[in-house]
Amino acid sequence: MIDRWTGRLGRQMTRRSRALVLGLLLLAAPAVGKLAEQQAITPVALPELDGPKLELGRMLFMDTRLSGPQTMACSSCHMLDHAGADGVARPVGASGRRHDFNTPSVFNAVLNPYLNWRGDRRDLEYQSEMVLLNPDLMGGNWPVILSRLQADANYPRGFQAAYGQKPQREVILDALVQFQRSLITPDAPFDRYLKGDAKAIDETAKQGFALFRDYGCIACHQGRNVGGNLFQRFGVFPPAEPSLQDDQPAALGRYLLTGREEDRHLFRVPSLRNVAETAPYFHDGREPLLENAVGVMARRQLGRELSSREVARIVAFLRTLTGTYQGKALVSSIPAAPGQVPPP
Repeated sequence: MIDRWTGRLGRQMTRRSRALVLGLLLLAAPAVGKLAEQQAITPVALPELDGPKLELGRMLFMDTRLSGPQTMACSSCHMLDHAGADGVARPVGASGRRHDFNTPSVFNAVLNPYLNWRGDRRDLEYQSEMVLLNPDLMGGNWPVILSRLQADANYPRGFQAAYGQKPQREVILDALVQFQRSLITPDAPFDRYLKGDAKAIDETAKQGFALFRDYGCIACHQGRNVGGNLFQRFGVFPPAEPSLQDDQPAALGRYLLTGREEDRHLFRVPSLRNVAETAPYFHDGREPLLENAVGVMARRQLGRELSSREVARIVAFLRTLTGTYQGKALVSSIPAAPGQVPPP
């Protein structure tokens, strides 16, 4: 939101004046942040879902027959025991081509009004279909998918019971969406803190939240999903040493979709729920360490150099955003990257 306003003035502003405008706007962040417990960050709850349809969706989500070569399922990149992501910088799809973007976690995706790093999808049904049919992702096609599922011993019976018809495009997509809607991770320690349990998080995490709020991080990372609901440029402040990744076409963000200058390097702000379990970070997965990612965001988005103590406190807060799935704390089984600081 801030960057869209400054972006329209970008061609008339020097870097110094643009930074001044951004800084003045972010002065309002502490005032907004003081309402975080009541408004800016809010807890999530599990939705009510249709059990038979959800179970069909779970089966489909794990089924490699939805991909062209029958080698990949939705769960190949969105691993539920890996916090809904895959732990790699950028995945390889059915065609053998490495994808341009890091895999976002599927957990809590239903809470996002925009999907994908460029926000080019607005609903899970369309997103699911595009993933199934994209030759560089799952590489499927409907005639083949339908013939495989209709020839299965279980799917026709299950779809008849749940939908009153055999497997068809519309009900297959609906079942997949029903399952993805169930992938909510409530009851994070910070959720319990927001509900009034002062002991749900420790003092270090509380200090980290205060920094997160007062430094302006909460201006973009807010709402039920602690982000995911607006766009921002990566980054607002240029790096001291430009990264090689910044030269890649994918780094142009929404500009590749719209061709509008103000969308250059613009991305959907990611959710921070379960962020401690979803390394590596950023749209291209360039950063394996959460501590380093926090430092990069402070420099690139806020023009601020954090001390190691400040980083540690903010990371302590971010760890309290890890929720539960099926009654258990969501923990990634992906080994920590070399140098990764383990959770306390």
